[in-house]
Amino acid sequence: MDENIYDVIIIGGGPAGITAGIYACREKLKTLLVAKGFGGQVARKAVAIENYPGFEEISGVELIQRFKNQLKSVGAEIKQDEIRKIEKIEKGFNLLTVGGEKFQTRAIIISSGADPRHSEAEGEKEFIGKGVSYCTLCDAPMFQDKIVAVLGGGNAGFEAALALTNYAKKIYILEYADKVNADEDNQEMVYNSGKIEVIVSSVLKNIQGERFVNSIVYQDRKSMEMRTLNVQGVFIEIGSQPVISFVNSWVEFNERDEIKIDPKTCETKTPGIFAAGDVTDVMLKQIIVAAGEGAKAAISARNYLRFMKK
Repeated sequence: MDENIYDVIIIGGGPAGITAGIYACREKLKTLLVAKGFGGQVARKAVAIENYPGFEEISGVELIQRFKNQLKSVGAEIKQDEIRKIEKIEKGFNLLTVGGEKFQTRAIIISSGADPRHSEAEGEKEFIGKGVSYCTLCDAPMFQDKIVAVLGGGNAGFEAALALTNYAKKIYILEYADKVNADEDNQEMVYNSGKIEVIVSSVLKNIQGERFVNSIVYQDRKSMEMRTLNVQGVFIEIGSQPVISFVNSWVEFNERDEIKIDPKTCETKTPGIFAAGDVTDVMLKQIIVAAGEGAKAAISARNYLRFMKK
């Protein structure tokens, strides 16, 4: 066996990628995990996670740190970088990184996750870092005693708003639909917070300010009236988009640009390339689901490599 060739390279450092790394190492596969950072969307969760088995309550940062510690304990090789391109070669793949390195592997697990989705509001891009944020955990302390808005009425938006209650004096949640779709527990906490006001049937049109955000304009979808809220911050929580720029034509995508996989094996259309977690078309985007898919992908990669050697 060529020591310079990996059995499997895992792309991404979220729950799916880390779990895949743990399973691959326990299967004695020569494993490299390449990631810009660890945690993905989980690491940006400022509120407590209460539905991950084994922990009645744990923060996203602490949970990912435990994942990472276990990954290191099983001997996974880790490279902090990003994959720029995948090349198919005779007996595997070459992976080229943004940092200029090239790695050869027999199998790949793509678990690159998803990045926050942007709104179409005027002024959003101009005020990124000047009142517009996509990370409550990172930026909430900067809004002590200020008024902020959260765009999005799903679980992510409600959880962001709840985290902001520790800092902001008033929080608005703007939701496009006529009703929110957050879990009942999150709704109960929001409505009992005393600090959060939910505005449904609303479209964010404009984020305004001078050096920093000082107001937003939204449209009531029923009355079509334009309304202004004086806020000093806007947190965008309207979903995410898969990180797939490096994948090219080696996989097939659905209409949401998610990688299509065989639900039984996590295999893509290209033999030797597997995918797991939020970058795929798996319906439920949950931490435990991503971890399970990572384990499935690693076991499937092991089976594939055993077949190759026959």
